[in-house]
Amino acid sequence: MPLAKIETRKSWSTSQKKEIMEAIHSSMREALKIPENDRNIRFNEYHSEDFQVPPDKTENYILVEITMFSGRSLQAKKALYQGIVANLGKLGILASDVFIVLCEAPLENWGIRGGIPASEVDLGFKVGV
Repeated sequence: MPLAKIETRKSWSTSQKKEIMEAIHSSMREALKIPENDRNIRFNEYHSEDFQVPPDKTENYILVEITMFSGRSLQAKKALYQGIVANLGKLGILASDVFIVLCEAPLENWGIRGGIPASEVDLGFKVGV
């Protein structure tokens, strides 16, 4: 049940936004083994004065922040990073313009399905991949 936040200062078309969100989601599905219907993705665009980026980046610079349950292996995280960069690359976004941050929280820190701690719920997928 990862929460993905995509931030950029470029204005993307509706179809491009959908492609970018799908690129992130399919990478999470592959690397983290989450179900198809597990979609919690936000796409935020900023005016250039509201989002500073390193000078060596292009207007396609994208910050991807994923908050997820603790417990994924380093191998799964590496696969996630590589999958995101590869999938965004297919959309013309340079690997050097992709910055990914993972934030992990223990299952008991997630209130889901009516406020139940995720540690007490059958999630329907394995976290320890």
